[in-house]
Amino acid sequence: MYELIKLFFDICLLKKSPQDIPSSYALLYSLIAVYALISFLLLYITADWFDSLLQVAAEITLMLVFAKIALFLVRKRERYVQTASALFGTDALISFFALPGLTSMMAGRMTLLAFFVILALMMWHWLVTGHIIRHALAQSLPFSLGIAFLYLFAMYQILAFLFPEAV
Repeated sequence: MYELIKLFFDICLLKKSPQDIPSSYALLYSLIAVYALISFLLLYITADWFDSLLQVAAEITLMLVFAKIALFLVRKRERYVQTASALFGTDALISFFALPGLTSMMAGRMTLLAFFVILALMMWHWLVTGHIIRHALAQSLPFSLGIAFLYLFAMYQILAFLFPEAV
């Protein structure tokens, strides 16, 4: 367990890449469960439990579909499990560190420090997602950062359309 957490920390620090993750559906399903729990906790701060569950299900579906389509387009479908695992594992880790800042912001204790911490975590999430895409698609970092930006922006727009009360 410690080795896996360290592996995802190393991916977040851009020291390792998705191909360092074991290609295991059991691991992917476990990471989806961890991601779902952390995302639910983040969403439950501002929404009821049912809406939070629906939004988590939509997020998971969008992430899986994105990974599948992106890898299909570059004919690297064999990287799907590792890429999806990397996306879920790193997102869960970064979201975990965002929990205290978001909780304090939603409780009305909006501080400049909390705002900058959340902003830094959002930028880091974009960079880590670009790093994962870079290795998964075997593309340059600038190209991958562009794809990561489009992916994160599209995901936000789709979720805002599906759950307008959550925005």
